[in-house]
Amino acid sequence: MSLENLGVTNIDLLNEMRRQMDIIVSSAAATKFDERYDVGFGINTHGAKHISMFVNECIKIKLLLHVSTAYVSGEKSGIILETPFTMGETLNGKNDLNIEEEKTMILERHRQLVIEKANEEAISSAMKDFGIQRANLHGWPNTYVFTKAMGEMLLLDGLRQDVPLVVLRPTIITSTYKEPFHGWTEGVKTMDGLIAVYGRGRASTFLGDPSKVLDMVELKCKVSSGLVLMSVVGNVEVGQ
Repeated sequence: MSLENLGVTNIDLLNEMRRQMDIIVSSAAATKFDERYDVGFGINTHGAKHISMFVNECIKIKLLLHVSTAYVSGEKSGIILETPFTMGETLNGKNDLNIEEEKTMILERHRQLVIEKANEEAISSAMKDFGIQRANLHGWPNTYVFTKAMGEMLLLDGLRQDVPLVVLRPTIITSTYKEPFHGWTEGVKTMDGLIAVYGRGRASTFLGDPSKVLDMVELKCKVSSGLVLMSVVGNVEVGQ
C-alpha cells in the first residue's frame, strides 16, 4: 500500500492486472491508534493515493470500494452525516490541512532524529508522539483516524471521475462471521483486548450502560471467482 503500483514490479503482471481487474476492495490499513506517523501516513494516507493511481489505469474498472472508518468524524456527538471530506478540511474548522506539507514534516522529523543518532526505539516513540500531535492540531483524536481521513481526501481528489466509488465507514471491526471460522480474530486491536481477557476468564464483567448499543462489526469475507465479497452483520447490545 505504501508503494506505487502497490509494490508490483513485474511489468507484464502489472499490465495484466490493469487489463483484467474490474472490482477492487481496498481494506488494507495500519489500525493502531498510536501508530508511528510515518508508518500510518505511508499506508493509510499515501496508500489511498496509490490505490487511486492504480485504479485510474484499470481499463475495465466498474467499482472501487474503499474501507475507511466511522471515526474519521472524530469525537463529535449526535447524528453525523457521512459526507465526503474536501481537500484540506479539518475537524477544528480551520481547514488549513496541507497533506504534502505533512509528508514533508514527517521526513524532516525523521531526518532530525537520525542526525541526533536516536536509536530505533527512540525514533519509534518520537514518531508516535508526532502523529498524535499533528492529529490533535487539526482536530482528530489519534493518528489512525487522522491518516484515514487524509486518505479519503486523496482518494476523492485523485480518482478518475468515471470510476464508481463507495467509501465504507464501519465502526469497530472485531472477529470474522464465518471464515476461516466464526470468531476468528486477527491480532489484538481496538476492542479485541477486552474480548481476549474475557475469553480467557481473566475478566468476567466490564462497565457499561445497558441502555446503549455497542456498535461492533463482524466481517463476513468470501472469495469467489477472484472477487472479494464483504458484508457486515449486526450490532451488539451491551450485556448480551
